[in-house]
Amino acid sequence: MCRKSGLALILVSAVLGAAPASAQRVESTEKKTAAETLYCEERKLGYWFYCSRPASKNEARQGAAGEPESLPATRELEAITSELRELKARAILYPTKSNVAAYVRFQRAQLDRASLFSDVWQRAIWQDPDLDYTLQRPVGALAKKQWQDVRAAERDSVMARLSQRYGLFYFFSATCGPCEVMSPIVKGVAGRWGITVRAISTDGGPSHHFPDFKIETNQRARLGLEGKATPALVLWDSVTKRPIPIGYGVLSADELQNRIYLLTSKEAGHDY
Repeated sequence: MCRKSGLALILVSAVLGAAPASAQRVESTEKKTAAETLYCEERKLGYWFYCSRPASKNEARQGAAGEPESLPATRELEAITSELRELKARAILYPTKSNVAAYVRFQRAQLDRASLFSDVWQRAIWQDPDLDYTLQRPVGALAKKQWQDVRAAERDSVMARLSQRYGLFYFFSATCGPCEVMSPIVKGVAGRWGITVRAISTDGGPSHHFPDFKIETNQRARLGLEGKATPALVLWDSVTKRPIPIGYGVLSADELQNRIYLLTSKEAGHDY
């Protein structure tokens, strides 16, 4: 009973307290009307005193049914970015305590918004395997090691069958320093997988790694190699009768095998 009486007292107080405010609004409206009469009708000062009051932003957004018009998300984000830039500029140009505090508060709010987005993003990825790229290309140490082992086994399987279809053109120069580094790497990879190598000297000089070399007679241009860079490597596909440039310069044995594996067994965009 006491609780009900207390609630009733609160409601009565709220109603009684609202009456003076209502009276104040009526008085304010009357004063506003008198002012409009003075400036707009008697003195005829016109537009600059807002005789025809422009609609506020909130009123302009009201639809036919009286519901606020929803802004596109892109415009809302642009407005936030613009506000942040304005507050930052104001804080830098006029570094009062209130200006700096306003910028810091607004920036903090946006940082909280970004943190929330990041958290929801991560949770969505955890709960939907179609969104989780790390299932295809792991980044964790344990998962990455397992992925690398599987990939290495697949690459070795492809390389083991490569000589049945592909041969290798190797362009070198006797006076080329990088060629001295690359030649034993090419020989080692080709020897491991039984790939036939046709070594071609671009300056006519010999190679002790490939004693059965040939002297270039425009083979590089016919194979579609660009420029005069050496060393240069090209696979030859005996089935399609087309060259597959691998690259230029010094490559490690692992990189050379990876490029051969990708260029012969993976379509562009299927391994990245």
